[in-house]
Amino acid sequence: MAALIDRILSNLNNFADLGRQKAFELGNPYYYQAEGDGEYWRKEMPDGRIFLVLFEVEYDENGHSVAIIDTYQKLLN
Repeated sequence: MAALIDRILSNLNNFADLGRQKAFELGNPYYYQAEGDGEYWRKEMPDGRIFLVLFEVEYDENGHSVAIIDTYQKLLN
């Protein structure tokens, strides 16, 4: 078991790809920050469109995230 955990942790770059894949499987956008975007985030849609957005996360009374509210800035592609 320790060898499996070591192998998974040796390449953390694949977690972003797995998160993106899961978001698209659920029909959701995938948010990420890219170098040079400053305070803005990129919102990638399952159809390949990428937007530059500002966003905030809305939380319930227990501190669990319940919604992402994004403000469109511009279409990148």
